[in-house]
Amino acid sequence: MSKTEILTELPKLTPGELIEIQAKLDELVGEVWSDSGELTDADKAKLNDALIEYQKNPEAGSSWEEVEARIRAKLNS
Repeated sequence: MSKTEILTELPKLTPGELIEIQAKLDELVGEVWSDSGELTDADKAKLNDALIEYQKNPEAGSSWEEVEARIRAKLNS
């Protein structure tokens, strides 16, 4: 079945079948991000908590260079 055929058939599925497909996609490609472009209240709270922790001890975190190196190493493994 081609991608076009799959996309054509998706609207015909039941909500339960769509949930099952979403779970399989999540399993295959990892966490799926649903980005509405807005931060949730929970996201804002996490960011505020992180900012407070940073302000208490700015040396506790990693530099961008260290973070980037870890990401690149993970992508290349």
